[in-house]
Amino acid sequence: MKKPLFVSVVCLGIFITVLQVEACTNLLVTKGASKDGSVMITYTCDGEFHPRLRRTPAADYQPGDSLDITDWSGNVRGRIKQAAHTYAYIYLMNEHQLVIAETTFDGRQELRNPDGMLHYWNLMQLALQRAKTARGAVKVITDLAAGYGYCSTGESFSIADTKEAWILEMIGPGPGGKGALWVAMKIPDGYICAHANKARIGEFPLDDPENCIYSDNVISFAVEKGYYDPASGEPFRFCEAYCPATPKNQRYADTRVWSIFRRAAPSKDLSPDYCRAVEGAKPYPLWIKPDRKLSTAGVFALMRDHYEGTEYDMTQGIDAGPHGTPNRWRPITWEVDSVEYAWERPVSTQQTGFSIVSQSRSWLPDGVGGVLWYGVDDTYTTCYVPLYCCIDDIPKSFVVGSLAKFSWESAWWVFNFTANFANLRYCYMLPEIQAVQREIEGNFLALQPAVEKTAVELVKTNPKLMKRYLTDYSVMQAELTVSRWRELAEHLITKYNDGYVKDEKNRPQEKGYPESWLRKVLKSRPNQFRLKQKSEDVPESKLVD
Repeated sequence: MKKPLFVSVVCLGIFITVLQVEACTNLLVTKGASKDGSVMITYTCDGEFHPRLRRTPAADYQPGDSLDITDWSGNVRGRIKQAAHTYAYIYLMNEHQLVIAETTFDGRQELRNPDGMLHYWNLMQLALQRAKTARGAVKVITDLAAGYGYCSTGESFSIADTKEAWILEMIGPGPGGKGALWVAMKIPDGYICAHANKARIGEFPLDDPENCIYSDNVISFAVEKGYYDPASGEPFRFCEAYCPATPKNQRYADTRVWSIFRRAAPSKDLSPDYCRAVEGAKPYPLWIKPDRKLSTAGVFALMRDHYEGTEYDMTQGIDAGPHGTPNRWRPITWEVDSVEYAWERPVSTQQTGFSIVSQSRSWLPDGVGGVLWYGVDDTYTTCYVPLYCCIDDIPKSFVVGSLAKFSWESAWWVFNFTANFANLRYCYMLPEIQAVQREIEGNFLALQPAVEKTAVELVKTNPKLMKRYLTDYSVMQAELTVSRWRELAEHLITKYNDGYVKDEKNRPQEKGYPESWLRKVLKSRPNQFRLKQKSEDVPESKLVD
């Protein structure tokens, strides 16, 4: 017999960056809720890090082979049994159109188990390598957690294949405990679900294994720990037992869910009361039916949000500055005179490392049907490029670069530079950025049927050529997009320079500041900027409205 092979997992790609992730947002769209019948998942991976796109090929192993699970320093935490065959995947989607995303809800910190072997990113990676379906991925994740121990804090997983979308929520049992506490629910067809750093599964059925599965001790453990009292007469709610609502996490997390839902289903007129922690307000439903089926472009749009048009609109107010930037610098919570305050936390944030919108489509061959729409930096100013799940190469500009040094060769730095520069005159530059964004993404979506028609024909005659065709298309279009964004960045810094705005003849124009903002300046210092000074105090009412 061949000597067993020991393979070390160092958590490549997304998994190497997860330690620095601060927060994320997910949207799950079922077949019946999408315009073309795709199952879709979105994911913003938010944190101050430089992402590097990775592809992991399929592999075969011998009986008895093992897999080392290591920490960030390369030290072996433990060893698990290797699968006979592992599937190829690009970032978060594997060759069978299975896609997995996540948001961390932390929950009860005392339940983190440092003795568990597997972090959530290990479980995601292993599920992509070992499962073909969403239900299969739930089993891989929960079986591994039961067998080897779960090390992370609370986690919400979004899992989708060509037919179903599931949400799985998991938390550890505390130091020295075994396995994990978890619930997984299938999103009903025709509905959408969202989560954003706060547990979302409330009451769940105990006798419907087709649509809901859970760990045997998920309720009894909560009773034992005093998180739930059956004598209360209240139904058991996973989210309240393991991630109790607080004004802080409601504002930070539930506001994002509310905003996605309000935009997808305005007819429901969802109140912001719960995310503002108004006493007696009911939590938002785990899933809703959108007013109309969502297109791919519509899903892109849902992930671009600063609460525009609401009373929490981050482009408005003195905190948005004179030119309406929606970005607020960290920390997100702060104190003045011993009173704690918090900036709004939107879906779109400058702290996003990368984001995805996935499409899994049952009527197409796997290599053609699975698309990972990938963008770097802020969702509001990024441009999504299509990466098909069968490709065997990736764009160089999405692989190179680091947070320590700016580089025009790095896609992330190109998009990050453009987004940062736009803060100087946001209301001027954003329309120019969005025009290029719409043009490129619109062309991709318009070309998609023709590209895929050719790919499907090639599947029948030459599958290898089909893979080459989609690889070349994905890589070339991604690099052209980055090149176009470099041109956009150079245009912006030329046009908006030293406070001037150049006209169509390249002549600098003085644009100054909006009158509304100038009035706020005068209100704070009514006499300082007056050209003709008066000896007496001038009543404020005579200077400002």
